[in-house]
Formats: sequence, C-alpha cells, structure tokens
Amino acid sequence: MEERKAYSRDGVLAHLEMLEAQAHELALKQEEKEQQEEKLAGLKARVQELRAQRDELRAKLELQQKRLLEKEGVETDPEQPSAQAVLEWKIKSIKALLQLFYLTGISGKLTKRGVCFCVSTAYEGTYLESYYLDVLTKPEVQIQRHSVPIFIPLEQIAKKYLRTDIRRFLSVLSDHLNAYAGRRYQADQLQERFSDCLEGTLQRNSLCNLLVFRYNVSSDSRSFLFTAKLLYADLCRSLPTEAIVSCTPNAPAVLAEMAAAHSDVFRRVALHKAFDSFSKAEETQDKALISPPGSPQ
Repeated sequence: MEERKAYSRDGVLAHLEMLEAQAHELALKQEEKEQQEEKLAGLKARVQELRAQRDELRAKLELQQKRLLEKEGVETDPEQPSAQAVLEWKIKSIKALLQLFYLTGISGKLTKRGVCFCVSTAYEGTYLESYYLDVLTKPEVQIQRHSVPIFIPLEQIAKKYLRTDIRRFLSVLSDHLNAYAGRRYQADQLQERFSDCLEGTLQRNSLCNLLVFRYNVSSDSRSFLFTAKLLYADLCRSLPTEAIVSCTPNAPAVLAEMAAAHSDVFRRVALHKAFDSFSKAEETQDKALISPPGSPQ
C-alpha cells in the first residue's frame, strides 16, 4: 500500500515537472513571438518615417508647381486651396493609410463618400472572421454602418480616435476584435476537442471574457473534479489576467499543487493547448504507475 502511494505521488510530481517543462517551452515561444512583434513595430516605424519623407517631397513639389504657375501669370491663393486639391489630398492620404495597414489584417477600398474598411481576425495563424466598417469622410468623418458585434466598445473607441487619429482608431479596434476572436476560438476548441474531459457545459458570456467550466483529472486510478474560472480583464488580450482553479474537498492534498500548476498554465497558454499538456501529463503518470522506476521492462 505504501509503495502504491509513493508511486501515485511520483506520478503527480512527474505531472508537475512535465507542466513546468512545457510552460518553459511555451515561454520561449512567447519570447520569440514578442521579438517578431518588435521587428514588425520597427518596420511600421520605418514606414511612418518614409511617409514623412514622402510628404516633405510632395510639399516641395507643390511649392515648385505654384511658383511655375505664378510665373505664367496664374493667380493662386496659398491660404485657400481649391476644393479639388483638398479632395485629392484626402484620397491620397486614405490610399497611403490602406497600404500601411494591409500587412496588419486591415484592408479597405474607396467608396463614393469615403472608405470601406475590412478588419480580418486570426489566432496563432488560423484565420477567423472579418468585420466591416463604412466610414464617411464628408461632410465629416463618421461611421455609416458596420458589422462589429454590439459588445465591442466601438462607440467609445470611435469617440476617442476616429476624427483625430484614424490609424490609432483602426489599430485599437483591431486589437479588440482579434482578442475577442482568439478567446472565442479557444473556448470552441476546448468544447470540440476535449468534451470528454469536461463535466457539464462551458459557461461563457458574449464577450468571452469570463469562462467557467469543470473538468476531470485522473490520479491513482481515480477521477477528481476541478473547477476553473478564467477572467480576462484586459479586453485586448486573448489570455486570462486571472485564473482560479480548485479541486473537490475529498481530493488528495497533493492535488492542490496540481490545481495551482493548472492555474499558472491557463494564464500563459492557450486554453486548448493547456489541455493538450494535461492529457500528455496524465499519459506519463499512467505509464509511471504501470512501470515504476526500477521495474523490468
């Protein structure tokens, strides 16, 4: 009996060690992803720098054109540009904006009264949904219609950025939509791929920033029920800011350590990938119980 308890504890410790190793590996991947994001940010900064140089050259060219017109006797009023010149400037600015955002999942096309933007969402290389906004540029910048879900704070984002910094508006909106799509994708993957592990249904709200579910964990040939509550306080993130995992009162004390380890994994790893690691850890634990150290193979 004592040997069996020792094997059970060794199996749980092996489970914890595997979780730590997998968490370390995922942390390395996260670091690599952050480096790629920093590189992308550098490229974006370079694009902005080139755009500034382009605008400077354009201004010099326009100044030369005005001087040529003055030499030819054409009257111009530099303080009052024509309506056509203003319209052309707006069109060029919008085209430059569309080109800038193309690589970030934001695209668009010019319309008679403005521009139609498309914000495409994805999670870890998987394309998800696209959302559309028709933005009017005359007589003033405003959203005519859109397909953004009602629980995304579009009105607040637009009020803060739309008329003053449309690039910032699109960037913040894209962050919200991608984070929401990522949270929903993870919840769907959990239900589709790990329904056998779940006890009951996964509870979530429309924004998917609160998930509550129960799942079974095997230990010493017995199954124990864990309860998880994941809270996403930052709506621009697809990973929870808080993860609370608890086990049933009759579970062995050593499982409290496992619950704490699961909580840590949930905060750092996509939900379905976390369950992948749990399944692999249980397989390792079962093998340890069947073939303890020192036993003949």
